[in-house]
Amino acid sequence: MKFTELAWKIFNESINDYHKIDDVNTKINNPYNEESIEAVLYKKNWIDTVQWHLEDIIRDPNINPEKALEIKRWIDNSNQERTDVVELFDDYFQNQFKEVNVKENAKINTESPAWAIDRLSILSLKIYHMKEETTRENASESHIKKCKEKLFILETQHNDLSTAIEELLEDLEQGNKYMKSYKQMKMYNDEELNPVLYKK
Repeated sequence: MKFTELAWKIFNESINDYHKIDDVNTKINNPYNEESIEAVLYKKNWIDTVQWHLEDIIRDPNINPEKALEIKRWIDNSNQERTDVVELFDDYFQNQFKEVNVKENAKINTESPAWAIDRLSILSLKIYHMKEETTRENASESHIKKCKEKLFILETQHNDLSTAIEELLEDLEQGNKYMKSYKQMKMYNDEELNPVLYKK
């Protein structure tokens, strides 16, 4: 099974598991071995799925301001956790390709495989929720038509992105490209880098 096929299968498993209860407070119940790449894929998408719904909740125009602040902090923490998990993918691929003889004319990609897989996870959520909109009972015919058109584009994007990721992994395996892993140096969460925090 190709890596993108495995990822897509697990992303959709995570989404379906979340929607059995459909509550942002539901604790993850990862069915995979803690040390496996499958477990990391499942965790990554679970974080994205919870955050997807937090982003919905915080846009309620009648939300209590204190509740909104609480969710904003939750989203900030989620973003940091998401970044940490994405970086585990880069560690995984660097280990996978560490013995590859990189060709002299090898090129670097605009992004690492990990961040492309991050986009694939988000895309799985877009497709899931757009599909929901195409079958919404109280929606107008016009709304359903527009959502079906958008769903077609998203599914095309899924095919294109999966192909691009597989081609990148093949290029890395053959030494046609090389990867560097740049840790995301987020500043706003760091008490030594965010001036609002370190000036207190």
